[in-house]
Amino acid sequence: MPDLTAGLRRALSRLPRRRVLPAAAALVVLAGAAVWAVRPTPDAWTTEDLRLAGADVELDARFYLPADRDGKVPAVLLAHGFGGSKESVRDDAESLAGRGYAVLTYTARGFGRSTGQIHLDSPDHEVKDAQKLLDWLAARPEVVTDGAGDPRVAAVGGSYGGALALLLAAQDQRVDAIVPQITWNDLNQALVPGGVFKKAWAGYFFGNGGASALGLMGGGRGQEQGDPACGRFAEDVCKAYLQMATTGIPDETTRALLLKSSPATVLDRIKAPTLLIQGAVDTLFPLSEADANAKGIAATGTPVRVAWFTGGHDGGAGPASDSDRLKFLTAQWLDHYLKGEGEAPGDDFTFSRVAGFSALDRGLVTNGYSTGSYPGLTGTGSTEITLQGRAQPIANPPNGNPGAISSMPGITSRLSSVLSGGVAMDVPGQHADFESAALTAPVEVAGAPAVRLRAASPTGEAILFVKLYDVDANGSATLSAGLVAPIRLTGLPADINAAQPVSVTLPAIVRQIEAGHTVRVTVATSDQAFLTPAQPATYTVAVEPALTLPTLTGTPIADPGSIWWYVLAGVIGVILLGLAVLLLISRIRHRRRDVAVVEEHADTPLVVNGLRKAYGDGFVAVQEIGFTVERGQVVGLLGPNGAGKTTTLRVLMGLTQPTAGEIYVFGHRLVPGAPILSRVGALVEGPGFLPHLSGAENLRAYWQATGRPWADARFEEALEIAGLGDSVHRKTRKYSHGMRQRLAIAQAMLGLPELLVLDEPTDGLDPPQIAEMRRVLQRYATDGRAVLVSSHLLAEVEQTCTHAVVVNKGRIVASGPVSDIVGDSPSVQLDVSDVPAATRILQDLGVASVKTEGASGLIVDMNGTARSEVVASLVEAGIGVDRLVPRRRLEDAFLSLVGDNSRGSGDR
Repeated sequence: MPDLTAGLRRALSRLPRRRVLPAAAALVVLAGAAVWAVRPTPDAWTTEDLRLAGADVELDARFYLPADRDGKVPAVLLAHGFGGSKESVRDDAESLAGRGYAVLTYTARGFGRSTGQIHLDSPDHEVKDAQKLLDWLAARPEVVTDGAGDPRVAAVGGSYGGALALLLAAQDQRVDAIVPQITWNDLNQALVPGGVFKKAWAGYFFGNGGASALGLMGGGRGQEQGDPACGRFAEDVCKAYLQMATTGIPDETTRALLLKSSPATVLDRIKAPTLLIQGAVDTLFPLSEADANAKGIAATGTPVRVAWFTGGHDGGAGPASDSDRLKFLTAQWLDHYLKGEGEAPGDDFTFSRVAGFSALDRGLVTNGYSTGSYPGLTGTGSTEITLQGRAQPIANPPNGNPGAISSMPGITSRLSSVLSGGVAMDVPGQHADFESAALTAPVEVAGAPAVRLRAASPTGEAILFVKLYDVDANGSATLSAGLVAPIRLTGLPADINAAQPVSVTLPAIVRQIEAGHTVRVTVATSDQAFLTPAQPATYTVAVEPALTLPTLTGTPIADPGSIWWYVLAGVIGVILLGLAVLLLISRIRHRRRDVAVVEEHADTPLVVNGLRKAYGDGFVAVQEIGFTVERGQVVGLLGPNGAGKTTTLRVLMGLTQPTAGEIYVFGHRLVPGAPILSRVGALVEGPGFLPHLSGAENLRAYWQATGRPWADARFEEALEIAGLGDSVHRKTRKYSHGMRQRLAIAQAMLGLPELLVLDEPTDGLDPPQIAEMRRVLQRYATDGRAVLVSSHLLAEVEQTCTHAVVVNKGRIVASGPVSDIVGDSPSVQLDVSDVPAATRILQDLGVASVKTEGASGLIVDMNGTARSEVVASLVEAGIGVDRLVPRRRLEDAFLSLVGDNSRGSGDR
């Protein structure tokens, strides 16, 4: 289990620069900015590193105090995720301190430089440690207290830290508010859902504990060396894991230990107002865990609010629109319950749904919604879908090998989240599919789908995995967030006709299934994330026709009424409200200017004017750059390391914002989210592909993620230009580096964008591959398309590009046709029939030098000798001359332009 304080990290970090917000979400930015202001500067807080006493251990801690505090301030105890440390939550702590809170971060026992062993948030160990920290906060003169030894404090954390917040609030009534995120309700259900052991996540979880023992978490004081099989885990925790991993079924001792570390047993004792933030992209702790926590806490009358977002343990960074919403909710909750500012936040429910993909970087773009109250996992309505399919036999492979893939803990989160389940793969013969007719209208699914199935087994038992796929019109199937419902069935008959229906509740999802798509329920026997029976067997399964999809219709948060409700909820005053309105008007006017077409550039692929990029530390990566890329051109962007090439391309693709200057793409001023970016293809940050998929499957998954119709991909044309041939059907793990680069180029070419932007496309290729890439780029720049390519291979630029832009020290030093930059050449290249004889004749003519190149080539420095005289002399001697062309030497021209600066310190 990695350190993933996903909700808080997004909630408390500076506004993201990369993600694209639709116009509606831009209003959320204003609301968030109005209540959160800007990220504080480093002098807004002070820090103190400490060694603090826990229950029976020594904890590595850090205390943050706001520098401009006026009297005592409330405190936040900020806990990290599993495998993390006090450093993991540093950004979050700094932001909270900048908002006026005293913040205490610490490394939990068994990790980093803290002593002790890991007990999985045990009430007898980690929770008692946290209580000792509350005692310490109560004794600090800077912290507000509500009584002797009672600090005014909130417990905040994600994953491992989120469970700590829940358990601490149940055990210690001094806690005034909690914000648990992406965490669990019952470890038994989380690690053994449906009675099936989640071996991949459990192994990742315990592997992190083992790493601590080997000193991989920092190597500091307190790194007790224990049993190599257990790492720094306590003996009882280690035994529980080994028992589950061996048998797949927890025994009573294991169940009791996991339950002791589960909030499920103490929810009725939590009196601290609770904001629960849970991710819809989470195969470790899905939405059902937060649902159980919410219901258990609310049952006793404690204020509870729930928010879902499009992230989680499998979800990566998440979009900016979600970050702004979570940021607002967290600030509102803490400010009211700790500072007493603003009215009570209420119990309305907010969630988000993927709306599409950014034209800028193909990252997720979400829309946020709210409802008056939390509906749970059943939604506020439902749609019944009819499934078709007969009873089918499916084989259970021995020891689960080969196994289907639904998610890859520890890896899925590093993959581009735009795949949204594209990693899923079923094994032929091991699954049965039951599919609906094409939907006539879109369905807004938000909750846990339900289906009934029947199963027969010759052994009387079976472990099955039930999945719900969204299948588009082209047959591409997406498993939302990689979520599956594992079930262990016993007492099964051998004959399917004698089998009784079993109700299956699938994991809750948030997804719009579009009209024209079909819904597929798949029942599989294997999954690499779970432990399955060792003995092979063949089961028979059937699914009842009725599939129930919970639906939920919320009010868009971007609706002006919602924004004003948020603002009027408390938190800010009338002055900031007026400021938000002014900023909104300014932004609308600004965006109106942005979408206007500059007629003089309307037919020009790219115009860059006065581009400048400076960083806050004073470094200036780009001083001033301006150039144009016309249709039919292949333009090379050249310069030594540190000249500003990569920075220019990053600005062009919206990966970073310019300090000054303007970029126009076909006359449209380039701004984040500009629709004109759909006419641009790019390879800037390097290729990344799923190794178990073929090249074609990777390309299909990528295009599916853009949300655009398959017909617009022009798949075959892109493949023909890229020259991949039959290799596109091979698994990418078998690709050479050159093939991966070609596939990346093909990906950028999908849809045949009119402008192609490539950063070092020949990097790592051998000479034949470079030559082929040269032909690929030249073929692409036809039919009015254009290419901008950054490269350090000057000879290749000379042979590939029609034009060049030379950058040095962040400025343009030369631009124009390659021939103009090179100038008149004193050398020629000849292809002759007899190299030795031609060399003697040329030397007799008095040329400056003659060098051989290949079997029939000569490079001749003419030294003033006329080219006609050279040809005549060779022909008279009976030597055939197949070719004579000027020998262009871009390298010489380049060196004369940049001088000694060709050796730089690397682009930034």
